[in-house]
Amino acid sequence: MALVKAEEVSQGFAGLSGLNAFRQIGIMLGLAASVALGVTVVLWSWTPSFGVLYGALDEQDISTVMDALRSNGIEVKLDEATGAVLVPTSSIQMARIKLASMGLPKGVSAGFDSLDEKSSFGVSQFMEKARYQRALEIELARTISSLSNVKSARVHLAIPRQSVFVRNRKKASASVVTNLYPGRNLDEGQVAAIMHMISSSVPNLDSSKVTIVDQKGMLLTHGDSNRQLAVTSAQFEYVTRLEQSYIDRIERLLAPILGSESIRAQVTADLDFTRSEQTRESFNPDSPALRSNQTTVDQSTGGVEGGIPGALTNQPPVAASAPELLTAGVEGTPSGPSSNHRREINNYELDKTISHTQF
Repeated sequence: MALVKAEEVSQGFAGLSGLNAFRQIGIMLGLAASVALGVTVVLWSWTPSFGVLYGALDEQDISTVMDALRSNGIEVKLDEATGAVLVPTSSIQMARIKLASMGLPKGVSAGFDSLDEKSSFGVSQFMEKARYQRALEIELARTISSLSNVKSARVHLAIPRQSVFVRNRKKASASVVTNLYPGRNLDEGQVAAIMHMISSSVPNLDSSKVTIVDQKGMLLTHGDSNRQLAVTSAQFEYVTRLEQSYIDRIERLLAPILGSESIRAQVTADLDFTRSEQTRESFNPDSPALRSNQTTVDQSTGGVEGGIPGALTNQPPVAASAPELLTAGVEGTPSGPSSNHRREINNYELDKTISHTQF
C-alpha cells in the first residue's frame, strides 16, 4: 500500500494555489458536486422501492390496514393522489398474508374469483347457490362502483326458489345502496341504466323490481305511485327555469337604457301541461265497410199423412160417393212446403274516436 507523503500533498496545494481564482472555484464546485452525487446514489440505493398493496379502499379500511402493517413492523405509505396503500416491493406478499390472517381489508371481496377456489367434497347444493349469488352481488357492486359519480355500492338480490309449476313461480327483486362522492348525484338516465343493467344480469328480474337508494337514504327509483310526483316536480323545475330565463332577458334588454340598479323584473309563467292523444277511425259513408254477415234460412215441408194405427187401418177404404170432394188431407196424398223463412243480419263499421287526456 502506497503512502501519501506530506511533500506531495504540499506540492499539490502549491500547484492549486498557483491557479487563478476562476479555476480554483470551478475545481471546488466540481468536487462538491461529485460528493453530493455520491451521497445521493448511496441514499437512493438504501431506500426501498414501494409497490401498490391495495388500489382503492374506504377511509376506515385504509386506517385499519396501515395501523396493522405498522404494528407488524412493515413500512407503509399512502399515495395522496390516488389513495393507494404502498409498501416495499419485497414485503407485498408478506403484508397480504398478515392482513388476510386478521381479516383485512373488510371492503375487498373476491366476487366470481371465489368460484375458482377448490371447494370441499361435501358442499351442498344450497351452499353452491349461495356462493354464486354472493359472487353475483359483488360483481354487480363492482360494476356500479365503476361509474364516475359512485364511490362504492352494495347489491342485495332476492332470488326465490323456483317451483315446477308455472303459476307458482315468483319473480326476483334487487336492492342497491350507492355511496356517492360529495357534491355528486345520479340523474334519471343513470338510475335507469343501473336498473336495466341489474335486471339484464339476473334471470326473471324485472327492472321495476329494482330499488336504488343513496347513502342518505334517499330513494332514487320512482315506482308507479311516485311517478306522478316525479313528473310534477320536473314540471315545476321547468317553470322556474323558464321564468328566470325571461327575467334575465328583460333585465339585459332594459339595463342599457335605465341602468342595472333601476330594474326589477318579475315573471309568472302559467303553462298548460295537459297532454291529449287522439286516435280516430273513419270510413267512407258512400261505400260502407261490412264487418260481419249472418244469414239464416228455415224451410220445412209436410210429409205423407197416414191413418190411425189399429184395425181400421188394415181395412180397405170405403168407396167414395163424391170423388170431387176429396181433399189433400186424405191418407196417402203428399203435402207441399209448410214454411219458408230467411233472415239476414249485416253489421257495418262505424266511425269512432278514442281520446286520452293526461293532466
